Amino acid sequence: MLARSLSAAIHGIEAVPVEVEVNAGWGDTATVVVGLPDAAVKESKDRVNTALMNSGYRLPLGRVTVNLAPADIRKEGPSFDLPIALGLLAASEQLQPDRLPRYMIAGELALTGEVRPVKGILSIALLAKREKVEGLIIPAPNASEAAVVEGLEVYPVRNLREAAAFLEGELELNPHRVELDALFARPSEEPIDFADVRGQESVKRALEIAAAGGHNVLLIGPPGTGKSMLAKRLPTILPPLTLEEALETTRIHSIMGLLPPGRALVTQRPFRAPHHTASDAGLLGGSIHPAPGEISLAHNGVLFLDELPEFKRSVLETLRQPLEEGKVIISRAAGSFTFPAAFMLVAAMNPTPDGKMPGDSRCSPREIQNYLGKISGPLLDRIDLHVEVPQVRFQEIDSSRPGEASAAIRERVIAARERQRRRFARHPEIRCNARMTSRLIRRFCPLDEESRELLRMAMSELGLSARAYDRILKTARTIADLAESEAIRPEHLSEAIQYRTLDRQIWG
Repeated sequence: MLARSLSAAIHGIEAVPVEVEVNAGWGDTATVVVGLPDAAVKESKDRVNTALMNSGYRLPLGRVTVNLAPADIRKEGPSFDLPIALGLLAASEQLQPDRLPRYMIAGELALTGEVRPVKGILSIALLAKREKVEGLIIPAPNASEAAVVEGLEVYPVRNLREAAAFLEGELELNPHRVELDALFARPSEEPIDFADVRGQESVKRALEIAAAGGHNVLLIGPPGTGKSMLAKRLPTILPPLTLEEALETTRIHSIMGLLPPGRALVTQRPFRAPHHTASDAGLLGGSIHPAPGEISLAHNGVLFLDELPEFKRSVLETLRQPLEEGKVIISRAAGSFTFPAAFMLVAAMNPTPDGKMPGDSRCSPREIQNYLGKISGPLLDRIDLHVEVPQVRFQEIDSSRPGEASAAIRERVIAARERQRRRFARHPEIRCNARMTSRLIRRFCPLDEESRELLRMAMSELGLSARAYDRILKTARTIADLAESEAIRPEHLSEAIQYRTLDRQIWG
């Protein structure tokens, strides 16, 4: 007898529908899985057979063929265990097949018949909604994650017998529900705040501008000046994730198996800080079967690269496309995959190999130049703000007066982002000033004669590139938004220009 059930395979970060066909027929007793399965899917026959026996079901005598269609898409992971087992029960006439094709099913089976959680459930849930199935049958630990998709009935099961009883109509399961407002109301897990930082007011100002406009930042200063401390606190002043952003971010973390147990949704902006030994594939994503890398895990959040010159130059150069386009395209023999990568880059570095400022360093000019030359000009042009982080004075360290709290800074950032949301209402793909195209820059960043002359002089004297010209205007637009000004004034432009001079002073 032939039985069919519906499941899904993860392709990149998207889920694609997979029809699970199970045929129990005559011949030597054997189970064969076809349809381009990986090792974990091939091994499912042993897990399924043992789970069926331990759940009190009989195994069919004869040849069992399991086909995962379409056959040209690679199937990975153990999520096909449950639909295969239910299809096998239907094919051996131990389960009525009527309701089986009306649900999308995913889950790993333990040898006892228990249903274990699997990766990528949110992508599968979004697919189930698009396919307009009657419901989604998944492991109970994954239920909250899938239930954030509105308009989808999610039925959690704890074991194989429970899933079979539900499909037989012998057991009634209530669809799982979650309160989205309650998920977003959870407090931050990181008890860090800008109030902890003494001094460095100019750097805090630069980070506020970066947060308000989604700009990339390069922090340059000696060790011990607080570069890492400041960078780690940047997410505390970023605006809250919207539901759309939270779903985008959660999908990536779910596919990588990084969603904490019991967590239905990523509601805090991610902060990723890979080590400088990271490879191209580790940072961008890739390997034989491409998976998201660190830049995609930082999507809608912050990617912090400490000791920037210590990263391989080839690795840093791969950041150029994602910084411009907000996505990364990985091409392999298995196909081409597009991963979202709209992150804020925050990089930190020493000004010289020994960590001292150029005037105090014992390194030769050639050593300094070789050190700084590890970062290419095109990459620097894609970083909007170059900020010098000076040594903190004793009076500031010893002061008992706390710095401005993250909550206060965040309010100004949110107000500036709201102005941008209204400005780009007709361009929903643009979420902040840093993502403006050249056409939008010309439209929303007009300059008066005084400002135009100021920018012309800066371009000429500092030798800035055409890309730096756009970056200056984007930054000036954000500074004007923080000042609640519709027009970009000379003082806004002057502040934006000063964030582009540091690379020319040092890299000259």
